[in-house]
Amino acid sequence: MTVKKSRKFSDATVFILPAVLLLALVFVGPLIWFFIQALASVGTPAEMLSYAWTIITSKAVVTALMTTNWISLMVTLLVLLISYPLACYLANNQGMRFTLVLFCIVVPYFTSIIVRTYSWMVLLGRNGIINQVLLYLGVINEPLALLYTKTGILIGMVYVLLPYMVLTLFATMKAIDPSLMRAARGLGASGFYAFTRIYFPLSVHGVVSGSLIVFILSIGFFITPALMGGPSDVMIAMLIERSVEIMFDWSGAAIMSLLLLFATLVLYGIYYRVTDVRRMMGA
Repeated sequence: MTVKKSRKFSDATVFILPAVLLLALVFVGPLIWFFIQALASVGTPAEMLSYAWTIITSKAVVTALMTTNWISLMVTLLVLLISYPLACYLANNQGMRFTLVLFCIVVPYFTSIIVRTYSWMVLLGRNGIINQVLLYLGVINEPLALLYTKTGILIGMVYVLLPYMVLTLFATMKAIDPSLMRAARGLGASGFYAFTRIYFPLSVHGVVSGSLIVFILSIGFFITPALMGGPSDVMIAMLIERSVEIMFDWSGAAIMSLLLLFATLVLYGIYYRVTDVRRMMGA
C-alpha cells in the first residue's frame, strides 16, 4: 500500500513539476531579484528595517492603505448585493433566459479591462450618455460629477469584478439540493423563512469565498482607479506606480510592494482555509 501511494505521489509530481518550474522562472525568480536589487541600496539590515518602517508609517502610505481598504470593502459589498440575486436566478433557471443572463455576465469578462474602463468613462463623463439622459428628462439641472470620484471608481470596479462573484456563487448554489426548499414549503414554511433558514446558510460558503476573491483582486487594482479616480483617490497600487515612474524611488516601491504582497498572501491563505472547491462543485 505504501508503495502505491508513493508511486501516485511521484506521478502527480511529474505532472505538476513543469508548472512549478515555469512559475519559479517567470514570477518568483524575477520578484526576488527585484526586491534584492531595490533594497540593496538602502544599506545594512538595520537601516533597511528603519527605512521600511518610515515608508510604511508615512502619511502617503497610510492614507493610500485606508483608501484601498475602504474602496475594496465597498466594492466587495456592492458586488455581493448585485451578484447574489443574479447567481440565484442562474442556479434555478434553465433555457434561453439562463443563456442570455450568463452571456451578459461572462462575455464582458473576456473583454480588455482598459476597453471596459474607457467605456464607463464615456458613459459617466459630464457630457456622457448618463448625464445627457438625466438632463433631458429633467431629473437634474446640471451634470453630475460621476467621473474622477470615488463613485466612478466603485462603478468601474464593481462592473469589472462582478463575474468573479457571480460564478463563485453560482457554483455554490448549483450544488444546493432544490428538494430542500420544496420540502420546507411543503411543511408550511414561507418563502422568506425557507430562504433565510435553509438556502442562505447553505450558500454562505460561496459568499465568503466570492467576497475574499473580490477583495483580494480589489486591493491590487490599478487601471480603473487610475483612469476613473480623482487626485484624492490614490490606492496603494497607484502609489507604487508613482514611486517608480515619477519619484524613481525603487526602494520605497519595493517595500510597498512587499506590504501588498504580504496582505494578498494572508488573504489567500484565509481563502484557501475556508474554501473547499470540491464542496462548491457539489462533490
